[in-house]
This record gives sequence, C-alpha cells and structure tokens, in this order.
Amino acid sequence: MPISDSSFKSAAVTGGTGAIGKAISRQLASNGYSVTLFSRDEKKSQKSVKDIVSATGNEQVDYQLVDLSRLVSIQDLRCRWSGRLDILINNAGITPKERKETPEGIELQFATNVLGYFWMIQEFKDLLIEFSPSRIINVASYWAGGLDLNDLEFEQRPYSNGAAYRQSKQADRMLTVAFADRLKQDNVMVNACHPGDVNSTLSNNLGFGGHQTPDQGAETPVWLATSPAVKNVTGQYFERKQQVHCPYGDDKQKVESLFQICSQYADEADI
Repeated sequence: MPISDSSFKSAAVTGGTGAIGKAISRQLASNGYSVTLFSRDEKKSQKSVKDIVSATGNEQVDYQLVDLSRLVSIQDLRCRWSGRLDILINNAGITPKERKETPEGIELQFATNVLGYFWMIQEFKDLLIEFSPSRIINVASYWAGGLDLNDLEFEQRPYSNGAAYRQSKQADRMLTVAFADRLKQDNVMVNACHPGDVNSTLSNNLGFGGHQTPDQGAETPVWLATSPAVKNVTGQYFERKQQVHCPYGDDKQKVESLFQICSQYADEADI
C-alpha cells in the first residue's frame, strides 16, 4: 500500500484508529488531505481506512503499522515513507494499569506517550522542513503534572497509570516548547493541545468517562493543523481553540533537561 500521494497535502496521525485519532483523520480527509493512520493493529487500521473513505469520499487515506514505543519501529516506518509530509499529529497514547516495559527495558507509558512523540518528530523533521511551512500538533491534556526528571520511568516511585499519564502529558507540553524553539527557523510550527473530554478506551482506563464526542475532541487538533489563524504560532498550548498559558514551558532549563534526557535514549542504543 503506498504511503502518500505527492499531489495531495499530506497528514499523518499517530493512534489513528482510536476514538479521537480516527475523528482527526476523518476531518482531515474531509478537508482534502491525504491522510495516513499510524497504528499497531492491522485489522483496526483496515476498518478505519474503509470507514473514513466511505464517509468522506477521499480515497487518499491509508495506514502504516508501527509500534510507537520502539525507536527501531519508527525508524523502519521512516525508511518506508515516500512523498511529502505537511502535518504530523502525535496523538497516540496508552494508560496501562500495571507497570510494563518495552523489549528495550523502557517503561511502556513513557516510551509510547513521550518518547514516541519525541522520536516521531526527530525522524520526520527533515521531511517537514523540506515541505515547510508545515505543522506538528502534539495532543496533550489539561490533566498534566507531576513530572520527575529523576524518575521518569517510575523505578523509584510507586507506579499508577494516572500519575504516569499526567507526567507524560506534562512532558509532551514541555517537548512542544523545545521543538518549537529548534524548528521555528525552518518554518515548522509546533503546538500542543487538550483535545477535550472524550469517552474513550484511554479515559476509561484512567477511571473517567467523557461528555464530548470524538469529533468534538478532534476539533482543536484539526484546527491547529489547518487553520490560517495559527499559521505563524508556535510553541503554544491550546484548549477549545484558545491559547492557554502553559506554566510547564516557562522553566527553560527543565525543558532543555527533558529534551536532552529523551535524546539520550537514542544515543544509548547507538542509533
């Protein structure tokens, strides 16, 4: 299956088969984008692509399999990619109730929710620069906080999926600032947002429901990805299409420390 068609503006959505990710992908397809869903599950991917094509009439929708908790899988994805990329939406997230590790020995929620965002941007930034002006949207959350730079993988603290999730979303908001500073000169805009309170597998795993539909949850990420109103805005955090001050980006030293720690995970693997 081809990954993208250079005649369309191209968008990629991680976690594209989930409640919010599928809605984001469908709305982008409705706006005429070529859309690629990134997912670990082939059957869900096939069904999601079929549903989106049927709903939008846009046949420039496909998928690629990738395990976002593993750098080697993301690198393999990058090697398979052909054509342009204008929009990258980092949306995938997990909330395992027990502490688990990747085959590389990294705590799974940190690997997926934080390093997955970091590695996707690092691996695809050359393409986003080539086709700039381009945009990166990091789907975060207003439920963020508790980041401990000395215990990012919950090796010292008792693990809870809620605490690990909140930490990962704070990290995503901080990395948004770090990447925005680095990529602004290349005309790549990087912003983060809270998608809304959507009833999803992720929210249910955290013990919550949600009063918004997936399409409502997708509105802010899609707006950030496509609206002319924010074409020159970078390094910011949004809720309900409104810019909200993010205190986690104010401590530049802590932001830079997190960025360097994330960089070391690749360095230590000799990649």
